[in-house]
Amino acid sequence: MSAVTIEHLSKIYPTSNSLLKYLLGKIDNTGFQALTDISFSVKEGEFFGLLGPNGAGKSTLISILAGLSRPTTGTASILGFDVQKDYKQARRSLGVVPQEIVYDPFFTVRETLRNQSGYFGLRHNDDWIDEILSHLGLTEKADVNMRELSGGMKRRVLVAQALVHRPPVIILDEPTAGVDVDLRRNLWDFISHLNQKGHTIILTTHYLEEAQDLCERLAFIKKGQLMEIDGTENILKKYQTDTIEDVFVRIMQEEQAHEYA
Repeated sequence: MSAVTIEHLSKIYPTSNSLLKYLLGKIDNTGFQALTDISFSVKEGEFFGLLGPNGAGKSTLISILAGLSRPTTGTASILGFDVQKDYKQARRSLGVVPQEIVYDPFFTVRETLRNQSGYFGLRHNDDWIDEILSHLGLTEKADVNMRELSGGMKRRVLVAQALVHRPPVIILDEPTAGVDVDLRRNLWDFISHLNQKGHTIILTTHYLEEAQDLCERLAFIKKGQLMEIDGTENILKKYQTDTIEDVFVRIMQEEQAHEYA
């Protein structure tokens, strides 16, 4: 079974003129095309990179997988659970670290993680919470109110929230944007450890050296279209270069997207 399966996924955001039709549940093809017929799968236990410039459609794709947005056409599933029809099982199987820093200012770090556990029906899991706090350098901040944390510390809590229910599939959306070197090192050590234990990791990042070092396979998206997908080493050989940064630049200059089954 694949960890993530995406089949002919398209997403059109309605314009103001078509919003009423959208709210009534009617498909409208006159809006902004964020994704166009995307199909690919991610294997269980894989460390997979999803790369593309700002506005390429990565966040839209993640929102669909997380159940926060509905596709216009096509399907997506997590461990065989359709993200729309089997949304409870799909969401329980997935942990997402969002790009935006969003938090509740009325709780401490530990209370935040306990509340997050409760959303998934988990109780008395402080041992796992303590382990996450330790790996992310948050132990000393466990009883500190969220609003008192620095931006980097808040981002660490977002990572902890995504992991608190032990999801088999983890999506990291720009997890190291604007964070210090220590967090990067701690985060990747911890995430690599989880990956070695069988967790599937999907990473989006603008730090292309991270993607090259960590990911077994890479997918490149541009303007909502899948441009390239293959093993990292195969892509480097295909483009006859040593760096994914060079590949990224060359793919983003291509005019037409390729088709993938």
